[in-house]
Amino acid sequence: MYTLKKSLGQHFLRDENICRKIVDSIRQYPFRQLLEVGPGAGALTKYLMEIDGVDFKAVELDEEKLVYLEKTYPVLQGKLIHLSILDMDKPFEGAFTVAGNFPYNISSQILFKILDWKDSVEAMTGMFQKEVALRIAAKEGSKVYGVLSVLVQAFFEVEYLFEVHEQCFTPPPKVKSAVIRLLPRKQRAPMRTDKDFFRLVKTAFNQRRKTLRNAVRGLFDPLVLQDEVFNKRAEQLSVDDFAQLTWKMA
Repeated sequence: MYTLKKSLGQHFLRDENICRKIVDSIRQYPFRQLLEVGPGAGALTKYLMEIDGVDFKAVELDEEKLVYLEKTYPVLQGKLIHLSILDMDKPFEGAFTVAGNFPYNISSQILFKILDWKDSVEAMTGMFQKEVALRIAAKEGSKVYGVLSVLVQAFFEVEYLFEVHEQCFTPPPKVKSAVIRLLPRKQRAPMRTDKDFFRLVKTAFNQRRKTLRNAVRGLFDPLVLQDEVFNKRAEQLSVDDFAQLTWKMA
């Protein structure tokens, strides 16, 4: 039928109850356009493609899986994109939803792609390595709060939905898994520019053990660095704190 490729981080869902639970989570927020990332052997695809009134597309890098999917589900002809999501343009005009059992080896990069598309993505429901899912959802003060947490939460509300046991996959991964959902923030924190915000957050966490004053000194005038907020470390600042600081950058 098909082979599993470790190089592509392939671990296929085989638990139908979990598949239906994920699909139910995806359907909780209605949509007209849906992109599935990494359909693999079609564990979620076979449910998603049956949703009425939806323009469905799936992006898959592995040609062998594309051939398998088209043979098994002829209705998918013309709906499969042979690319890595990291290399593709926006799949639809207007708002769309993203879903998938994301390849764990590029899951963080997929999130940055979602951030590139943030003005069009109306919802994202996906499976991640549990450790990554916890980082995305972490709040300030947590040891796992970091760049991913801040950048994603600046634009999306994060819901940690449920965890998935290793034995639900073929082959079982060596890590725990969890499903999360992203929904656009109703009110984004005002920031000078997205580019300034990204640069500030990445610089601050690049030396997370140092105080902000030492970690980001190259981004602010010396007088501004006298502010008490720079006595803190990056993990102590909220998403909105970072956004506010962009207005003071040199």
